[in-house]
Amino acid sequence: MKQVLGFILFLLTACARIMPPPGGPVDRLPPRLSGTRPDSLASFPDFKGDVEFQFSEVISENGQPNFGTGTGGLEKLVILSPARGVPVVKWKRDRITVHPREGWRPNTVYRVELLAGVRDLVNNESKASSVVTFTTGAPVPTDSLVGRVVDWTSQRPAPQALVEAVLEPDSLAYRTAADSSGRFRFGPLPKGSYLVYGVLDVNRNSKRDPREAFDTIRVDAGRDSVGELWAFKHDSTGPRIQAIARNDSLSATITFVHALDPAVKRIPRDSIRVRLLPDSTPVAVEALVTQQLYDSLFKPKRDSTAKDSLRADSLKARRDTTKARPDTVPAQRDTVPPRPSGIPRLVTGARRRPAETARQDLEPLKTKPPLVDKMILRMVDPLREGSKYVVEAKGVKTVSGVVGNTRFTLVIEAPKKVEAKKDSLKTKPDSLKAPADTVRP
Repeated sequence: MKQVLGFILFLLTACARIMPPPGGPVDRLPPRLSGTRPDSLASFPDFKGDVEFQFSEVISENGQPNFGTGTGGLEKLVILSPARGVPVVKWKRDRITVHPREGWRPNTVYRVELLAGVRDLVNNESKASSVVTFTTGAPVPTDSLVGRVVDWTSQRPAPQALVEAVLEPDSLAYRTAADSSGRFRFGPLPKGSYLVYGVLDVNRNSKRDPREAFDTIRVDAGRDSVGELWAFKHDSTGPRIQAIARNDSLSATITFVHALDPAVKRIPRDSIRVRLLPDSTPVAVEALVTQQLYDSLFKPKRDSTAKDSLRADSLKARRDTTKARPDTVPAQRDTVPPRPSGIPRLVTGARRRPAETARQDLEPLKTKPPLVDKMILRMVDPLREGSKYVVEAKGVKTVSGVVGNTRFTLVIEAPKKVEAKKDSLKTKPDSLKAPADTVRP
């Protein structure tokens, strides 16, 4: 019996959760970072321990345990670079310890960043991040990189995008995360040239995965400005048509699998061939252009000199409301005291509200044209209903710079025959009418 009670007590103890003591005021403050180890911007040639982030209270393990797969609650908040894989992250009540799985390399600059998101036991979340930068014998770093990551598909800044700076020629990759407006100030970093990547880290694993959208630029030694990184999905395959949809009798929309080179607004006519099946009869093509160019070339323009009769009639019927009205608001007295002569007026710029600033930081950018995956095919003669066409385009260039040929079959459905409905108002025979006497006398 004692053994059973002891086993039950062990299970209850193992399943217990650390909770704050009852009573007292409600804790609404997030955990505060009280210190780090080792000291930042220092050199430790024989460093063998852990990097520690110490907090002023007991913190939570953030839900998922840390098993080295990068999916743990605290693993997602730690970016260690350079490192070959997911670092070893451990929770120790009021501390978080970090070290690379392969061990510390000599003569290397290390950067350990703890992102915002650490929580205490009552789920208060920290909004501040912290960075520890130290060396294991290399010179103390002084350089930095400044830039912004943009999602080219939406033309908007990419919040929390992954920024990876690969030092050449050592191929040491240093990583950080952009802020809520896609901007980053990355440093201090070792001196040298960098290949900088801006990645849309969809799964938040702080890694540049093959299928994630990214952009890259080379930054020479001595420079700090990266500029804008316009991330898009790269693909080494050539252009392919996904679908063709008829718009009207003379045009159809061609949708491609990949986004096209935004600098190309028109495909030359000699690179387009349309044939009518089943005899493969050539059909004349007028143009294959983007939607914007199509609207400017073929959309009917409204006559600016034509008068709108309805608007004119409505304006005539209106009464003249522009006559002066008596001022019902008395003029306010000038409460500003007179300015002494010889003292210039102080001009202050209007301050933007934080919400307005955040909204403007996420507005679409216009420094590059938008990505498109559609083009409009314009025919010389109307498309025949109930027919099939083979559309071929040569020399189409994707946004990844791959040039190729593609073809697709356009099917023009025949109009459906609408059967005439029976007249429901037609007089029905009188069912009560006596039937004719079919019995002969």
